[in-house]
Amino acid sequence: MSKTPELIIFDCDGVLVDSEIIFVEVLREDLRTHGLNLDQTESMALFVGGSMESVEAAVIDRGIKLPTNWIEQVYSKVDACLRQGVDVVPGIPELLSLLTRKKIAFCVASNGPVHKMHNTLGQNDLLNYFDEALFSAYEINSWKPEPALFLHAAKQFSVQPGDCLVIEDSLNGTLAAKNAGMPCLAYTPEGANSTLSETGAICFKAMSDIPALVGIE
Repeated sequence: MSKTPELIIFDCDGVLVDSEIIFVEVLREDLRTHGLNLDQTESMALFVGGSMESVEAAVIDRGIKLPTNWIEQVYSKVDACLRQGVDVVPGIPELLSLLTRKKIAFCVASNGPVHKMHNTLGQNDLLNYFDEALFSAYEINSWKPEPALFLHAAKQFSVQPGDCLVIEDSLNGTLAAKNAGMPCLAYTPEGANSTLSETGAICFKAMSDIPALVGIE
């Protein structure tokens, strides 16, 4: 990176906490009751990085009938599963502690609702790091890959887009960063991902890599 960012914007699921697989499994099981059988790979492609509204639309397009309150039902099931325990992504507590000591601002910007962030971050002692800096697409009615959520977060800190850094793990997330004019690091613990790299994101394998990448060691 050419300069140290003034604001680091973290995605939540898959970046701060390892909650995506739980969400996907709940989604798979729920859709199975409605007559749609998806394997894990198909479910990940359908869900990860998108909004539940887009998932609902994609399922309906496949000819599946869903109840009018389907999204609320799924989130209720997901919250119940997440409350049983979700792991923090390795290296995140140490990274947030370092950013705090270095006085570099950071926040969360997620396609998920605020109550889910309170659930997953709260049980891992991460919530205090973010105080009120939790931004949800549901609050502004705009979801990644649209840039509005990231731009909204930057505005709250009075930071220009080019002075931000986004940490993401999905295609919709890296596209949202590109659309917002923000540099982006893509968390790819299994190795480089050409799809994410093509959006301009720089792939990295471990949260411990970030300090050297942004010059804050």
